Amino acid sequence: MADTYDLIILGSGPGGYVAAIRAAQLGLKTAIVEREKLGGVCLNWGCIPTKALLRTSEINHYLTHADAYGLKAEKVTFDLAAIVDRSRKVASQLNAGVKGLMKKNKITVVEGEGAVTAKGRLTVTKDGKKTDLEAKHIIVATGARARDLPFAKADGNRIWTYRHAMVPKEMPTRLLVIGSGAIGIEFASFYSDMGAEVTIVEMLDRILPVEDEEVSAFMHKQLAKQGMTIHVGAGVEKLEAGAKGVRAAIKGKDGKSEEQDFSHAIVAIGIVPNTENIGLEALGVKINRGHIETDGYGRTSVEGIYAIGDVTGPPWLAHKASHEGVVCVEAIAGVKGVHPMETGNIPGCTYSRPQVASVGLSEAKARESGRALKVGKFPFIGNGKAIALGEAEGFVKTVFDAETGELLGAHLVGAEVTELIQGYVVARQLETTEAELMNTIFPHPTLSEMMHESVLAAYGRALHY
Repeated sequence: MADTYDLIILGSGPGGYVAAIRAAQLGLKTAIVEREKLGGVCLNWGCIPTKALLRTSEINHYLTHADAYGLKAEKVTFDLAAIVDRSRKVASQLNAGVKGLMKKNKITVVEGEGAVTAKGRLTVTKDGKKTDLEAKHIIVATGARARDLPFAKADGNRIWTYRHAMVPKEMPTRLLVIGSGAIGIEFASFYSDMGAEVTIVEMLDRILPVEDEEVSAFMHKQLAKQGMTIHVGAGVEKLEAGAKGVRAAIKGKDGKSEEQDFSHAIVAIGIVPNTENIGLEALGVKINRGHIETDGYGRTSVEGIYAIGDVTGPPWLAHKASHEGVVCVEAIAGVKGVHPMETGNIPGCTYSRPQVASVGLSEAKARESGRALKVGKFPFIGNGKAIALGEAEGFVKTVFDAETGELLGAHLVGAEVTELIQGYVVARQLETTEAELMNTIFPHPTLSEMMHESVLAAYGRALHY
């Protein structure tokens, strides 16, 4: 006889485990199924451990530039195994935290491979043993995996995905990064700051292509200044791994192809949703290019089957998945006033050096909408705290509707902007106008003052630049 629940969640990433907790809070008897580690890719192999690595490279950068702060640090070296070990311990600590949250909220954790075998039924397989679970509601939160190059699959030795890049057995000397989204740029930043010679290849006409064009241009200039070689409008036609390195054929903007040698290559060209072999097709769940089609409440085309997170399409972000999970569960539980999921107020962050953060429309997208705009920009060099920190490179840009004062978008590049962006996210969520932001008092001296100055600048009122 199958174990019966109100809700079963397949996958325990930031979408799945948060949905499970919210369901438990609302009194639903909940089970969560996981084939690997609680916390999913983000906690174990993505968001969290990469930030631990990036913190190490940031400190290494400061140590090797200590003289800029009146300090001396001689013969700075590092222990790669210890760096990786610290990153893995951070992930393990948070994995244990999720286990504790499951226990605290009385959520049943079932280990193994799950598949929806019938409407309201999910079968979990582990070590050849099958366990049947039943529930009126099933949420699919199986996430995604790295996309391979069709002609050169990652081998974990010379050709890496993000997973391999997080646990390197040796430090690359000459690294090729294919793809310049957030993942590619973060690893390029980490390995460059740790001493590797880095080359980035991006098929589109600019790096970080989802960001505002001014941010992309600024980042290109800054990364090149740090010593990286960047090819845009380019592609990798061939990638061959050997015993001592990788040979790549890079086709440039001019159509000419050139072969180059690297010690390692990281493939960061996107993700593939994990929707295969979990029974969705047989039930008639609509899938578009691998992604499950849902409405604003996570409902699929089949009653009782829901989906959240990376399996439902972009933006592929942990915080999007978590919020989507809460919305989905509250709708299932019949909570009044649940707002459908919207993507316009989801912030994006890239934790490179310098950092990038944004929310809402880019200037170009805002202009495409046909609105009259007010655009403000304020540089880090005009901010006292940024100068004192020795981080005077960057800017804050805000885009407003000229008629209504609506904040259409905000785009930041520079030190700690991933911590600043939430101010603009809250402003958009509360439908704050330019007048309210102008009349808000920002503390001094802080980096956040640049957010105020950027708003003022949009209306010709900047005070410090």
